[in-house]
Amino acid sequence: MAGEGEERAREFEESIERARRVVVEDIDKLWIEYDKHNDILYINFGLQDADESIMVDDDIIVRLREGKLVGIVVSEFSKKAGIDVF
Repeated sequence: MAGEGEERAREFEESIERARRVVVEDIDKLWIEYDKHNDILYINFGLQDADESIMVDDDIIVRLREGKLVGIVVSEFSKKAGIDVF
């Protein structure tokens, strides 16, 4: 019987695999917003709300609607990008 940690690891791997197979909802409606105060980058493909969110890496979340990518959220963006934000 798999332990709780093993079950979470399996669910995480399944989430990553689903995120790798997504299609962008509407690239023509791309807009990017940066929240300097919280150091979060939002990449959106249209104005649709997500019906599922998957954490694919530390502080990176893909947002899906009906299996299509509608947004990406990157926390601690400046650290990941290696830039200084003033």
